[in-house]
Amino acid sequence: MADTQQVDQKAERKVARLAKQISTFARAHGGAEGQVAHIGERGARIVLVGDDGGWGDLVAPSTEIARQAVEKAGITVHESFDGEFAAKVTTGPYEWKRMAGIQIGG
Repeated sequence: MADTQQVDQKAERKVARLAKQISTFARAHGGAEGQVAHIGERGARIVLVGDDGGWGDLVAPSTEIARQAVEKAGITVHESFDGEFAAKVTTGPYEWKRMAGIQIGG
């Protein structure tokens, strides 16, 4: 029983920490929406898109922890990173340079 409580407390702390980071991002960008994607053994990726077009991501140790964190943060969560949601992302020179570098092997 003690082991289960310890794991639950660790998960609760992780959820709280992720929710705080999500809320901080949302405040800095005038609001935010997100999407949770399973990334295999590594866990889940939380993609955040701010109302101003800024974006970022976080990695959670599991999809369940990621879902709890976005729920606790109170943001809108999309099932997929579809065209309408993706269109809200603003890319700048840095991103375009990185994408071009990937295409030419950089």
